Amino acid sequence: MNATPDSHPRNDPGTQSTDQSGRQREKQNARKSVAVIMAAGTSSRFGTADKRLASLPNGQGLLAATLASTAAVFPVIRVVLREDDDPGALGLAATTPILRAPHASKGLGASIGDAFAALEQDAELADVQAAAILLGDMPALRLATLKALQREARRELILRPVHAGSPGHPVLFGRAFWPELANLMAGKNRHEGAKDVIRAHREHYVALEVDDPGIHLDIDQVADLALFS
Repeated sequence: MNATPDSHPRNDPGTQSTDQSGRQREKQNARKSVAVIMAAGTSSRFGTADKRLASLPNGQGLLAATLASTAAVFPVIRVVLREDDDPGALGLAATTPILRAPHASKGLGASIGDAFAALEQDAELADVQAAAILLGDMPALRLATLKALQREARRELILRPVHAGSPGHPVLFGRAFWPELANLMAGKNRHEGAKDVIRAHREHYVALEVDDPGIHLDIDQVADLALFS
């Protein structure tokens, strides 16, 4: 028997209400995490050109492409840049929320420290429970991976995606670990990098299996751009 319009599940008020409430919950959960895109490095292995402006096959700049894909999942984002960077020159919109990393010359760990020191003081993030640290040169991440991390985010969890038995990026840190990450920049504690924070809290670490080789694909050298052709 063919279903009439009134009997079709899509037109059932109860189904529609359930779908709407589910979408609402998803939106609320999404705002409990912030995506922190690390883009303050000098990328010396890439050569003299600014890697963040490298063109992908679709014509997008590398950093702009990473931001666009991240924004499709995370409504709350911060992009970490060096103090002298011009966001507009990097292809970022004037409305892009920027964090500055004054210790960027000391490496990624120091930039993470700068970023989380700022995050802890950001009143707009008072209700945020976790932060996903993304690298600005990984545009191949699947949206499903970002969504899976976002769904599992908790204040006292550290989540890292794993594909084919190997861990990758991004890593999502619950807010309970932000103070330690903030202290990375000045060596205020015994940790030297984000990996050491993970090692110190193995009981709170969860490896999340994903079907996404993109968690391992970053661009270090010009030749790596061919991976995305």
